[in-house]
Amino acid sequence: MNRFQDQVALVTGGGQGIGEATVRRFADEGAKVVVADLNGGAAEAVAASITAGEGEALAVRCDVQDEADVEALAEAALARFGQIDILVSNAGVTRDNLLHKMTLAEWEQVMQVHTRGAFLCARAVARNMVSRRFGKIVFLSSTSALGNRGQANYSTAKAGLQGLTRTLALELGPFQINVNSVAPGFVDTAMTRAVAERLHVQLEDFQREAAARIPLGRLGQPEDIASVIAFLCSADASYVSGQVLYVNGGRPS
Repeated sequence: MNRFQDQVALVTGGGQGIGEATVRRFADEGAKVVVADLNGGAAEAVAASITAGEGEALAVRCDVQDEADVEALAEAALARFGQIDILVSNAGVTRDNLLHKMTLAEWEQVMQVHTRGAFLCARAVARNMVSRRFGKIVFLSSTSALGNRGQANYSTAKAGLQGLTRTLALELGPFQINVNSVAPGFVDTAMTRAVAERLHVQLEDFQREAAARIPLGRLGQPEDIASVIAFLCSADASYVSGQVLYVNGGRPS
């Protein structure tokens, strides 16, 4: 299946986890991919493996908090491929803490990476999308947007992305640009494994307890989220915009 043949997909945080799975999904379906990550080595490794499989990939080290970095990312993508059809704004961090322990630095870093980063990336790619009257933008929100103990910063940032999604869908819709969010539940990634370490809980116990709270009885995998992102960026979802799709194995909000 080549749903994204002749299209260019740019994924931030593409060096691991959901971002990497998304990059590989797009590449498997014919897209040229731009792998952006703060960890340049991780981005290079993912891009190299795609190129080795006869795909087309460009790796770019990018700090999405940095306006100049993001502008350079968009310029590099356009210089290499001439267009940007898809943006998946996935880069993120966690700095969990209870309110009375959370530092201003912990609050600000999470807000900067998620909300500032998403804004900068969307603004940078929208110029090309608007001029071509075509584009797909997907932001990675989270079920934590509904509230989660110890994540005042992360929950607020992820809720903010839902507001950004709906606003940009209104602004960019007239230019045939679809803007949506995917809000994953518990997904087995390095980020969620770090939570177990922070709580001083054995990883196996942590995962088993999490799975027991999910109606489908298993943890989400990065590929589960990548498949939903791919759907939202495909022609099958051409009339879907301004939506937040929760992907959580059926767990009630």
